[in-house]
Amino acid sequence: MAKLPLPERGQPLDVSYLYSMATAINDLASSISSSTYKYVTIETQGAGKQSIKTADSKIVGGYVQVTTTLSVNPGDTQTFFYEYSDFKYPPIVTATPVNITGTPAGKNVSVVINPPTTTRVDGIVRFNESGDATVGVNLLIIGIPN
Repeated sequence: MAKLPLPERGQPLDVSYLYSMATAINDLASSISSSTYKYVTIETQGAGKQSIKTADSKIVGGYVQVTTTLSVNPGDTQTFFYEYSDFKYPPIVTATPVNITGTPAGKNVSVVINPPTTTRVDGIVRFNESGDATVGVNLLIIGIPN
């Protein structure tokens, strides 16, 4: 959107200047319209579905190193946690395992998270194959800020 030139003191306002002002205002109104695709709906545990403008939501991308070259057996587990702040309700959290060294034991894992709070998520990584594993967890945390 183009910026309007400021009028000089005492300059008479003419039709072209008023037209430029109206065009700029309309462009601004169009860019901040309340279209449905500019909103995010987050279903919270405590307050049900909450809809807010996408720009007003909070998204955190996190990473936790869970193991570093750990010798594991099927059924072994490792716990992890990730702390965050400023969420009004417990956010939606998605956890994805990362097989850092590419080992078969690191490839065959499950991640389970506990119900998140407004400040933290806890979880476990369960190993399903024997061997050495270096595993991390990518976290995507989406919610309504406090």
